Amino acid sequence: MTPADFILDATQKGFPLAAAPAPAGALAQRGWHLLADDLPYPLAVLRRPALEHNLRWMQDFARRKGVELAPHGKTTMAPELFARQLAAGAWGLTFATVYQASVGVEAGARRVLIANQVVCDADLDGLAALLARQADLRAWFLVDSTAQLALVEDWARRRGSTRRFDVLLEMGIPGQRTGCRTQEDALALAEALARSPAARLCGIECYEGGGARCDSEHDAREVTALVRRVLAAAQACDARGLFADGEILLTAGGSAVFDLVVPLLRAQGLSRPVLGVLRSGCYVTHDHLNYARFLENVERREGLDASLRPALEVWAMVQSVPEPGLALLTCGRRDISYDLEMPVPIAHAPRGARTAGPAPAGWAISALNDQHAYLRFDSAGTVPRVGDRVGLGISHPCTTFDKWRWLPLVEDDGAVTGAVHTRF
Repeated sequence: MTPADFILDATQKGFPLAAAPAPAGALAQRGWHLLADDLPYPLAVLRRPALEHNLRWMQDFARRKGVELAPHGKTTMAPELFARQLAAGAWGLTFATVYQASVGVEAGARRVLIANQVVCDADLDGLAALLARQADLRAWFLVDSTAQLALVEDWARRRGSTRRFDVLLEMGIPGQRTGCRTQEDALALAEALARSPAARLCGIECYEGGGARCDSEHDAREVTALVRRVLAAAQACDARGLFADGEILLTAGGSAVFDLVVPLLRAQGLSRPVLGVLRSGCYVTHDHLNYARFLENVERREGLDASLRPALEVWAMVQSVPEPGLALLTCGRRDISYDLEMPVPIAHAPRGARTAGPAPAGWAISALNDQHAYLRFDSAGTVPRVGDRVGLGISHPCTTFDKWRWLPLVEDDGAVTGAVHTRF
């Protein structure tokens, strides 16, 4: 899929109401600029050079570590970004739902991990239809209980289906989200999967990010413990001959401590080759807060000077300065993530300026309403004025992307040169 495949028009937030519709591939011809007020605020944008850097960096990281990369597509749900990730060398794509997986397949993915349990008839129907329509597609989903397996087998009986779905046994962390809690439960499930007429046990999955605290010593200890549990389960399943034929797929890797699961993905000592797949997704745009802090630990552990760059920003205009120390921006909960923490001012462009400088020290967003951001500042310092533009950095890109149907691609000089669209 290319940017020319979708049309932008005034039915989409962020597109100028007075502008004629345009194919996204022709957007650069408009001559629009981020700081020329050509586009209405608020506006979520992607810095194209940072985006391209991140695509190359993470693919190179996986290559150096000897593992494959299947980025989690739920981060962006942007077909154009999926296509870029695949073109950069991604082995496949990861999703959380069958619907999301269908968007990835449409964008060109032929290996799809559904890193979640599939449980309802409509989703099993949809996955079966997707596999039937695309003969060269491989898709895996997670199973973590015999109760879930019973639902899959009941679906197959009622549908008269002879298909055996490729599945991965999920190992979990007590107190965290899905996954088998004990080795005993995991082996009992693996035995049931090996006997099942509706599923094939192809490997084991885990998600390590839920236990991470951005404390390198703690995170390394906890992730190492999880890796050992998963390896023990894989060795036990292998010794009992419970895996289906072919490579044994081992997969992990959120976006916070992805380096710590590499030993799992490069596991040795099994009877057959291991296919290790890293699933990090937020790397493609990175962020200015949560993942930036985690990445500092990754860089120290890996001996890196620099790695990923923040590519996602939301720009707003100062609409009111009703009292000393408070300005209101044209950006709210409907436009920017706030589930982990408030956004942070990163740039300031006075009204009429075509370039931006760093946001003054001490500027902070204290609260968000649906359509307003509360910018607090020291009245003795730089005072924002009505009409100024403020660039906001975010924490957790997933919950900014889902608020936009399209995002412009901008160059470092602010020129708008393209766009991506989302399919949430």
